[in-house]
Amino acid sequence: MNTQVNPRNDTIASADQESLSVKDKIIEMICTNPDLPTLGASISNIVQLSSAEEDSADQLTSMILADVALTQKIIRLANSVTFRGASNQVVTNISRAIQLLGLDTIKSCALAMILVDGMPGKQTQYVKKELKFALTASLAARQMAKRSAFPNAEEVAIAALFKNMGRLLVAAFDHTLYKETMDLVKQRTHTQTQASLKVIGCSFDDLTEFALQTWHIPEFIISAMKLITAKRLTPPKNRQEWMRQVTEFSEISAQLICHSEESSESELNELILQRFGSSLNIDEAKFAELIAQITEEASAVSNQINLQLSAASSSTTSAESDSINRHGTTEESSASTPHHASGKPHDAADQLNSGVNTITTMTASKQYKINELILLVLKTLHSSLGFSFGTFCLKDAANSQYRARFSLGDYSEEHQRQFIFSESSPDIFSLSIKKNVDLSIADSRDDKVQHMLPSWHRTLFTHTRSFIILPLVVNDKPIGIYYLDRAQPAPEGISSEEMKIIKTLKNKVLTALLAH
Repeated sequence: MNTQVNPRNDTIASADQESLSVKDKIIEMICTNPDLPTLGASISNIVQLSSAEEDSADQLTSMILADVALTQKIIRLANSVTFRGASNQVVTNISRAIQLLGLDTIKSCALAMILVDGMPGKQTQYVKKELKFALTASLAARQMAKRSAFPNAEEVAIAALFKNMGRLLVAAFDHTLYKETMDLVKQRTHTQTQASLKVIGCSFDDLTEFALQTWHIPEFIISAMKLITAKRLTPPKNRQEWMRQVTEFSEISAQLICHSEESSESELNELILQRFGSSLNIDEAKFAELIAQITEEASAVSNQINLQLSAASSSTTSAESDSINRHGTTEESSASTPHHASGKPHDAADQLNSGVNTITTMTASKQYKINELILLVLKTLHSSLGFSFGTFCLKDAANSQYRARFSLGDYSEEHQRQFIFSESSPDIFSLSIKKNVDLSIADSRDDKVQHMLPSWHRTLFTHTRSFIILPLVVNDKPIGIYYLDRAQPAPEGISSEEMKIIKTLKNKVLTALLAH
């Protein structure tokens, strides 16, 4: 590694942020930002699973199942025509996905999804651009791995996924800083290395290497990102040399597919064929076929993991950016994201429908666990409708109490412990259950609503402004409820179309509960 970034020399010891260079501030963000160390740990755990170890599939399955949203995305992706191919076997669980698609494929897909979900500043156009670029490069490498005779060739997809990490981190750190750097590249006055050295004080590649070393990514993957100086490459002599060539090839191919503004399509085509044609055995026809396959997969991945990244919460990420922003500017306004002021996405119905499709696929084979279904429905409601907290309660027939069994979102552990109530008192919860009516409360501070709220709810949910209660009742016998809330009022409410889909989700759970 060049001497531009050294974790020992660049340890942030001073409390005076103004005295830190731009480079130092980015390094500090990598080490201390609330999202990035956790993201790095998740990435490291998956990367270091060896494809040769018998228990790696079980470990990967456990890691994915620990994240309900990730489980849902992987199963949905595995069932897409692009990834499942001609197979008519429906994928209903992670173990089956690994068996059908292979450990390396699922591993690289999971890494891509974790990267998308964990990267701060997702609402800025530059972070979105770099995330999509990383996913496309990874898919290009995966296609090349299919053509390789080297063992564990799919690991090159991991190197390609993280090759642009330096640019991605700068975009997350300060979008104005990123734009200033990339504008120099577009003007053809500087290479990327020259531009980043001038604006930031270190190269993008150095930032990438520092981040991956900080996250304990294996050295052979980091080494695969190093450039080869020759203009025309010769056939690789070993696996490491092949990984370097394919990682660079994938990066340039991603520029072509993502319509990079830094280079023209004809320039990229010529560069790829001249530089890699002999070494990777690619002619013009093979390359055109490869680009078509990569483009199709990139579209499938974008659809399946919902790359509408501007729908991510902007309040948290804006605060993170503001705390270290060199120019004192703020991130893009949340008004530019497709949300209502409450946080509910404008495409809530589409997201709910997507959840129904995933759950229908899961339940079709009858080989699923009821808890997995309950959690997937809760997660679908939580994310599709923009709630900050959600829980599922079952009724205890012995004492007629409802007790939270699964929760997610803000204060989930604390609220789950205290979320206990009975039907005896004539409050809004009891009425919803007894009458089997789904309730959507736009503003809980309305006088009429306040009068109907039980004291335990007013005490436990002091910041709640809007919520929904979805009772589960069969033949006049209450089974449980879904409850979800947020800290903002929601005057837009729940549309009739959305409520129909919600009832479909409820029926999936009721059917499963009765069957079990």
